[in-house]
Amino acid sequence: MSQLSRSSHALVTGGGRGIGLAISAALSKAGATVTVLGRNRATLDEAVASGAAQFAAVADVADQASVKSAVAEAAARQPIDILVANAGAAESAPFGRSDAALFQRMMDVNFMGVVHATQAVLPGMLERRRGRIVAVASTAGLKGYAYVSAYSAAKHAVIGLVRSLALETAKSGVTVNAVCPGFTETDLLEGSIDNIIKKTGRSREQAIAELSKHNPQGRLVAPSEVADTVLWLCGEGAGAITGQAIAVAGGEV
Repeated sequence: MSQLSRSSHALVTGGGRGIGLAISAALSKAGATVTVLGRNRATLDEAVASGAAQFAAVADVADQASVKSAVAEAAARQPIDILVANAGAAESAPFGRSDAALFQRMMDVNFMGVVHATQAVLPGMLERRRGRIVAVASTAGLKGYAYVSAYSAAKHAVIGLVRSLALETAKSGVTVNAVCPGFTETDLLEGSIDNIIKKTGRSREQAIAELSKHNPQGRLVAPSEVADTVLWLCGEGAGAITGQAIAVAGGEV
C-alpha cells in the first residue's frame, strides 16, 4: 500500500459518501491529512467523526465562488498537495427528453465541478512544483451508454480536460489523471437500481444483474477498489503516470 505523509494535504470533493468517502478513508489511512468538501455539513461531519477525514469544507462544486472560498480556507490551514475531484451526479433520460437544463446540470456538476476545484488548487501546486490531481470520471467517459447522453458527454469532457492539462503540467511536478469506475456499489447506484425496478417491474436482484452484466467479471465494483487506484496515483511511485484514464471496471473497457 502507498504511504503518504501527514504533511500531504488531500482535498476530496464529494468526500462524505460513496466512492468519495472510500477514497478519503484510504488517503487518511495512508497518512495524509484529508479535507472533505461537499454540500451536506452533516454528512461531512460524519466522515470526520469516523476518521475518514480530519477537516470538512462546505461548498457546491458547481459554484465557482463557493469552491474558491472553501479551498482558500483549507489551503490556509495547510497547502493542498492532492486533489481528488470526485463530486458528481447522474440523471438518466432518453435523448429526446433530455432538455438543455438537464445537459447543463450534468455539465455543471460533473465537468465544471472538476474545472472549479482544479483551478482553485493548481496555482499553489505549480508554485511548489508538486501535486497530484485525480478526477473520478466513469466508464461513461470512455464509452457510451443508452439513456445517459448528458452524463456521458460530461464525463467525456472530464477525460479531455485531464489529457490536455497533463500535457500543460508535464514538467511541473504535477500529475493529472482520471479513474473511470464501472457500476459501483454506492448509494448513487441505488437510485439507478430503484429506477430500473420502477420502470421495468424487475426485482432488485434482476436490476443488479442488469447493471452487473456490463462488467465481464459479472459483478459490481467495490468503492475500495476505486480508492486503491486513486491512492496509487497519489503516491510517489506514480510520478511518471499522467494524462491517463484508468478504468476500474473488470475489463469492460
